[in-house]
Amino acid sequence: MVTAGVAAQSLLARAQGNYPPPVTFTAEQDHQNMMKQLGITAVRPGPSGDEKAPNHANYDEATANPFPNIPDLMTMKNGKKVTTAKEWWDIRRPEIVEDMDREVYGRFPKNIPKVTWTVKLTDREVVNRIPVIAKELVGHVDNSDYPAISVDIEMTLVLPTNVKGPIPVLMMFGFPSLPAPSQPNPAQLAKLNEALKAVLSKDPDLKAIFDEHPAYNPIAAAPGTGGGFGFGPPPPAPKPTPDIPGVAGANNDPPSTQQLLAAGWGYCAINNGSIQADNGAGLTRGIIGLVNHGQPRKPDDWGSLKAWAWGAEQGLEYMEANEPTVDSKHIGIEGVSRYGKAALVTLAYFPKFAMALVGSSGEGGAKLNRRNWGEAVESLTGSGEYHWMAGNFLKYGASQATFGSKNPGDLPVDSHELIAMCAPRLTFISYGIPEKGDAKWLDHQGSYMAAVAAGPVFKLLGAKDLGVSNDYHTEKMPPVNTPMLDGELAWRQHDQGHQDQANMKWFIKWVDGKIGYTATPLPNAGRRAGE
Repeated sequence: MVTAGVAAQSLLARAQGNYPPPVTFTAEQDHQNMMKQLGITAVRPGPSGDEKAPNHANYDEATANPFPNIPDLMTMKNGKKVTTAKEWWDIRRPEIVEDMDREVYGRFPKNIPKVTWTVKLTDREVVNRIPVIAKELVGHVDNSDYPAISVDIEMTLVLPTNVKGPIPVLMMFGFPSLPAPSQPNPAQLAKLNEALKAVLSKDPDLKAIFDEHPAYNPIAAAPGTGGGFGFGPPPPAPKPTPDIPGVAGANNDPPSTQQLLAAGWGYCAINNGSIQADNGAGLTRGIIGLVNHGQPRKPDDWGSLKAWAWGAEQGLEYMEANEPTVDSKHIGIEGVSRYGKAALVTLAYFPKFAMALVGSSGEGGAKLNRRNWGEAVESLTGSGEYHWMAGNFLKYGASQATFGSKNPGDLPVDSHELIAMCAPRLTFISYGIPEKGDAKWLDHQGSYMAAVAAGPVFKLLGAKDLGVSNDYHTEKMPPVNTPMLDGELAWRQHDQGHQDQANMKWFIKWVDGKIGYTATPLPNAGRRAGE
């Protein structure tokens, strides 16, 4: 634990230009450090995903609700009911945010350093016959206060150039890359090869090789380009996909990025790991470590999910300030699995995001924490995943501690309140099916219950919920492939696996209808780069 004396010495050292190195812990050491700060001596092990293991996760609905009543969303801490939007915004929502900050996801630091964005590369490309501008971007976080740690956020923005702006953009958590890097045309490629052979031929041995193989070129054309975009055969068209509805049981959807571009949307990919590592050993590095000057977290400091959300907000602010063809009022956030958790946290905490596609998010995302089904609170309080959350979250998996023990029923909030924090913005909860790999572990029913229970806030704020009763005790998931897309809160369980690609076309059509967007083709927009 970092004492006040150590902190004062660190401050003096920095003032003198001497920066103490970051603490280096393994995930287990950092986990133990947090347990010690909290007075915890033992945490309950999380359940096993192996159904044959002795400690396998529960999949019996009869025992899935040991804490059947979740916190009342519409009751303020003084016991009064929320009856107006003003009471929600001024009283109840801040109460929920405080509990979420302190006990679940952690607090944003008061003084997070500024991010300065640089366009590393701009490339004109063609993706399935759609001309785009792709940019590689780097957001450098000011580390002048602690140079021992550098944070450079990696992001790629891809915008179609064949439609009139401003256009909506979906930001996606994951590894950014250029979709179809442009290639030299045949004439340019010939010049490059000629110059390269001239340089290499200064070596007599290499010249002998070129003399023996006079038609050989060191640089070959990229496959399928005929030497460059604008030449040779066109890229293959995507497999035909029916409009709504899709074909049950067949994942014939193009990649989500292609679906977005075809609908006249842009997309943005942001690298979570460049913001904050996805492990406990990285908590004294990344943006969390930078703000803490390389020292371990305190119990209410933010975890990786909230750090990723902050990084996404920085990317949105870049687009808002620098990309006039982007509709900055309609930027969304997307992710699957742990990135689905992060997408929901992002929408809940950053009101500039207009929408989210929350894919297969499970525990720590849309799943009710109080449910005893599959992934559990204890799964997120062990040393493997605790870094996603605030340190205080460990208390709810504690079996032995100075305060006794706590369980999920002691949490002051639950995931229905996280979903409600997104209201009235567009919130699409997406899942697949276990038969195709979207494991039972994720608790689809528990996530549906949370969405049902969040409904009253959407309605209070003039939006529509799922269109069913808000009785989470009795509501059951609709059949697979049933769209519940009438409201600003949406649900659809597709018939594919651990992905949201199969729901992307539904998401796009749903958002387009809600925001009134129709892609407008630009006159004389070339279908290929350079035309």
